[in-house]
Amino acid sequence: MMKAGLKDNRPIGVFDSGLGGLCALKELKKLLPNEHFVYFGDTGRTPYGTRSEEKITEYAASDVRFLQEHNVKAILAACGTVSAIALERIKDTCSVPLFGIIDSASRSASAATKNGKIGVMGTGATVKSGVFETKLSALGDYEVYKTACPLLVPIVENNLIDTEIAYHAIKHYMSPLVSTGVDTVILGCTHFPLLSEKISEIYPDLTLINSGAEAAVSLAEYLMRENMLCDEKNGLTEYFVSDVPNNFDTCAAVFMGGALGGEIKKIDIE
Repeated sequence: MMKAGLKDNRPIGVFDSGLGGLCALKELKKLLPNEHFVYFGDTGRTPYGTRSEEKITEYAASDVRFLQEHNVKAILAACGTVSAIALERIKDTCSVPLFGIIDSASRSASAATKNGKIGVMGTGATVKSGVFETKLSALGDYEVYKTACPLLVPIVENNLIDTEIAYHAIKHYMSPLVSTGVDTVILGCTHFPLLSEKISEIYPDLTLINSGAEAAVSLAEYLMRENMLCDEKNGLTEYFVSDVPNNFDTCAAVFMGGALGGEIKKIDIE
């Protein structure tokens, strides 16, 4: 329950390499309906998951600078790749609290697993980084199995979720994980929660960890704890992108579960 008298009317910043971060934004808007949000999707430079660590860090730093220009009070990097590769490298350049999706998802997976075997699905960069193994090993003695799932991002962005293509891609990537005996799987990319229902149809016994939703809860709890909530109803959301793809409106509506409800502005991030 929110405490009375909390106030900080600056906006909350959220960014992603594309539109997957809208899933986390959707959860934040549910948790904090009075808040003002600024979302940036770097659609002109996506995907980040196939880039070098140096380029991912460079892009993430420019995304954070852009959001800080909007006087935000906190930033959520709603991107598994940025959270895995760049977050620790750019924290010192950020003047406000900077959150990613790794810590909260790892804590939730640790609490959820019954047999200590945890799977991780992510981009190639996230999986290669080993960050989930590091975080989970600090929480307990877990067996961690991981798989890179590059085809799942375009499947989601092209709204092919309820298709045979999605079914076969999920089976292709997840069969090796399931064969290890994992009972909990971290969806380590903010696109992947949109495939949760399809995954659960195929593997009903798995517990799925929505990394974007867990990060949203963590950020909301922090703002409450630190007396940084808005003290008046705002509800404004500003959307910025670095390019407007042909299917942007349709794709964004898939992530948000409906129309964005705000103007979309294209900016030159570089």
